[in-house]
Amino acid sequence: MKLKSLFAFMLGALAVSGSAQGFKDAVEYFRADQPEEAEIIINRTINDPATDKSMANYFLGKIALQRENFENAKNFFEKGITVNPNNGYNYVGLGEIALNQGNESAANDFFKQASKLAKKDAVLLSEIARAYYNADATAYQDNIQKYLKNARKADKDCPAIYILEADMLAPVNIGESAGYYEMAMSAQDGVNYPEAFVKYARTYFPVNPKYAIDGLKKLLELQPNSALAQRELAEKYYDNDQLTMAAEQYGKYIQNPNHFKRDEQRYVGLLYFGKKYDESNALAAKLLSEDPDNFYMKRMRMYNYAALEDYQNALVEGEKFFNAKGDFVANDYKTFGDIYIALGQDSIGIVQYEKALVVEPEKASLYKDISQVYTAAEIYDKAADAHEKFIELEPEHTTNDLMILARRYQNAAATSDTCTVEHDVYADKAIKTIEIVYEKAPNNLQVLSARSRIYLIANNNEMNDEVEQQLVKILEILDADPANTTNRKQDYIFALNLLGKYNLSKDREKAKAYYNRFLEINPENEALKAFVEKLNATEEEE
Repeated sequence: MKLKSLFAFMLGALAVSGSAQGFKDAVEYFRADQPEEAEIIINRTINDPATDKSMANYFLGKIALQRENFENAKNFFEKGITVNPNNGYNYVGLGEIALNQGNESAANDFFKQASKLAKKDAVLLSEIARAYYNADATAYQDNIQKYLKNARKADKDCPAIYILEADMLAPVNIGESAGYYEMAMSAQDGVNYPEAFVKYARTYFPVNPKYAIDGLKKLLELQPNSALAQRELAEKYYDNDQLTMAAEQYGKYIQNPNHFKRDEQRYVGLLYFGKKYDESNALAAKLLSEDPDNFYMKRMRMYNYAALEDYQNALVEGEKFFNAKGDFVANDYKTFGDIYIALGQDSIGIVQYEKALVVEPEKASLYKDISQVYTAAEIYDKAADAHEKFIELEPEHTTNDLMILARRYQNAAATSDTCTVEHDVYADKAIKTIEIVYEKAPNNLQVLSARSRIYLIANNNEMNDEVEQQLVKILEILDADPANTTNRKQDYIFALNLLGKYNLSKDREKAKAYYNRFLEINPENEALKAFVEKLNATEEEE
């Protein structure tokens, strides 16, 4: 299974612990378009002395507004005003509700009230522009531009202005959008707007992942304690398949009290794929102690023990895992099957592999894997059928894959009764497949050897002239390199033995020559030595 496919099944419920930056982390997550994360941190930190409760209610109201829960949003904004009636942002929130409800006049009144409370607050003025944009970018285009103009008068280099302009451009012009995010990043106050770095990375990543990652690394240098910066860099490493770097960065990030439990779960997976099985297993055990029903961590306990080749414990954890409630994937059954096979319970292991195929019947690699399992269990017909299915499903199969298929057919034919249709079918398939391979590699010794064996089996293990020609060609290739008498001894034995036997009845001189070479290569074979001496003596007597 591909790595990310597995990671997708590791994510559990989102949870959060204390905060290093407190409410600031929540604000950063909200501005970076991650409202769920922001909401969790706000609720966790809302009673902290450092939290601006009026602004906390504003962001909770904005989150409710995004969900179109206008009544909840209104309650949050009004509560924020009660906490601090001089905070204009909650009036902006009430104005956005009015726009969504089609009451532009009421919205304008709220926005004017907000503006009076912060006449030179470029961020607030850009928030009013954003409220119009969120409600209807086309219908309120003039209003958006009006408030952006006012924001520039207040502070022409305010990052919030550039970020809104970038957000508006993102759906239609990625290049220009990235340019505005970059202006926000490079502004004098840009360090306080990490969402610009995050959105810039998000925009650039599909085009230039390295450039996007470099931007996030710069953000982390500027904001080393930012949970958002730490997490986003880890995520982009992960998205770019830099799993080692992702694991290292996640390891740092989960030390931040504002990390999420689901990220610990991802870290367990990254440690596993980084082959740090003991560390992965220990963290999975810790998470299970906190959440005994965690399906994903039960999976990782089985995986880690299997990777550590501690199969007894892997079996115990596997049984716990499969008694849990959750969505099992093919790799779960495959891993469980490998555990049983390693413990010598092949039949149960095969059943697990067959369950994996039920879950993902179109996954080519599963058929290749189960073909190997069937072969090891000497179930040759099923091994051949499974590898045939693999070839059918995998358009990019290799010549070696075809070679394996030919051998699978060979085994199935060799172990079936020669008088059956099954024998003839597998033998015919073996010949057709090995001929495809032979066309691609006509002078390859392994191919020639397999080809000879296949033709021999197809002829009910009887030699004929066609097989003889193939064996002669094998000898010619072997003889081209003297080292083959040692390195490819078994190939010599296979060819010389069959050639000798075949020629005994039709050309004894040839047979004698073949057997004498056979003895030279295999001098320790006493039975062969006696036979050759008798053969030579008979020839002398004649």
